Amino acid sequence: MAAERASAMPPVQAKELTLTRVATFPRMRALAWCDEVLYASRGYTLMRARMGAGGIDWQLVALYHPAWWRNLSSSSRLTFRLFRDGFHTLAVLSSGDLVAAVPGVILTLVVGEAEFRVTHKVARGTRPLHIAVTQGDHVFWGEYFDNPQRDQVHIYASSDRGATWNVAYTFPKGAIRHVHNIVYDRWEDCLWILTGDNGPECRILRVSCDFRSVDVVLSGNQQARAVALVPAPDAVYFSSDTPSEVNHVYRLDRRGNLAQLAELSSSSIYGCRVGEAVFFSTMVEPSRTNASREVCVYGTADGGRWQRQLAYRKDAWPMGLFQYGNAFLPDGRNTSGLLAVSTVAVEDADLETSLWRVSAT
Repeated sequence: MAAERASAMPPVQAKELTLTRVATFPRMRALAWCDEVLYASRGYTLMRARMGAGGIDWQLVALYHPAWWRNLSSSSRLTFRLFRDGFHTLAVLSSGDLVAAVPGVILTLVVGEAEFRVTHKVARGTRPLHIAVTQGDHVFWGEYFDNPQRDQVHIYASSDRGATWNVAYTFPKGAIRHVHNIVYDRWEDCLWILTGDNGPECRILRVSCDFRSVDVVLSGNQQARAVALVPAPDAVYFSSDTPSEVNHVYRLDRRGNLAQLAELSSSSIYGCRVGEAVFFSTMVEPSRTNASREVCVYGTADGGRWQRQLAYRKDAWPMGLFQYGNAFLPDGRNTSGLLAVSTVAVEDADLETSLWRVSAT
């Protein structure tokens, strides 16, 4: 199936989505949900809090001790941005163990321990963009590095909760530039793998969890260049991430029908689900096509009507050095009824996490 076969989704009776701010936490990045528990980091310290009627009480989970100079760089807001410090992604296993990525290494935290330990040094690039966990606590991540020569690209797997890693699958030389994301789909018990960046390198693949079946579902153009994909019971939603075309949100149902749902103001690399609601965020990056200077969060209550819910203005610091303006949306299963948004390089909300009550009428 080719991405250009997408059609506009028929109009439906759509609910109105409303966000109400609940709390704001400075110098914090939301990483992952585990039902009503949110994991977030402040520098190289990981915390968690249960979202309930009694308030939000953050508790220390564990620490990671990076190289000495990162303790210095992470202490200042601008150098934190410059050196891309802190936790970048986190996966919560059913065992309670955690697997995380920080610059240069993959970390594992065993239940009962207070410090993360390094279980893999990233050889190419600095870190994967996401980590996926399937049933049985099998963990996966894909290589994300510049790769100008289009060398082969590996997907790594662990069957012992992140203690050791091996190559589960390899894209041959010339096939792709890098892996954008791996997402576990619990409704079909499969993996969705998203790759980029140009021409046939842009792929959305449906893969069995043992990698015996690898099927290309969408490929070949910039609308199949995606980083964010959100599974739902009857479909998967994804957003395009291209600097050369107008970006959109798409719905791919379980029968393979593809529908274009909404236009986005810029490239999108984060998405999440809160109850029945689905959200995607955009980022500010240099592009003639996507000229917006606003980071936006778009959402839908039921897949029918998409609206811009939040907007943040890019700050004045150069984005090549001090990061693109962006809104990170945490991974994981979220039953809290709250949307967590972590913003960077935006005015009045730099390196900040806000929580929003999601309601639909």
